[in-house]
Amino acid sequence: MICPYCTNKETNVLESRVLPDNGGMRRRRECRKCAKRFTTFERVGNLDLKVIKKDGRIECFDREKVVRGVKKACWKRPVAPEAMEELVDDIELKLLNRETTKIPSGDIGKVILSRLKKLDDVAYLRFASVYLDFESADDFAKLITNLK
Repeated sequence: MICPYCTNKETNVLESRVLPDNGGMRRRRECRKCAKRFTTFERVGNLDLKVIKKDGRIECFDREKVVRGVKKACWKRPVAPEAMEELVDDIELKLLNRETTKIPSGDIGKVILSRLKKLDDVAYLRFASVYLDFESADDFAKLITNLK
């Protein structure tokens, strides 16, 4: 593992933990050169999930797209990075447990919305405003009314 601080290739593993629901491995490491500590996560890398886009195209599931969407929705909100990571892990696990490996993009959006609603109201509204393609302030007002 390469140290993110000094790019040294020699690090020591100080602690290893299995992530919840067997989602991978979390390792706490220390660089042998600069002695700084950092955390790494190991997950299964080659998932056979395919996303069916609105226009019918099919592409491979990209966890990082979900991470970016969640981070953007939670921007400047009191949501811990660990909570966002756990949310994305939950979403990914839910998708993996489906009977099919081809998932419509709309279904992924609905899962993200349901998880964000439990995490933070403002993040939920931000994601919904993009995902639900609001056309006016009235659409926003209706969603806020339903949220209350």
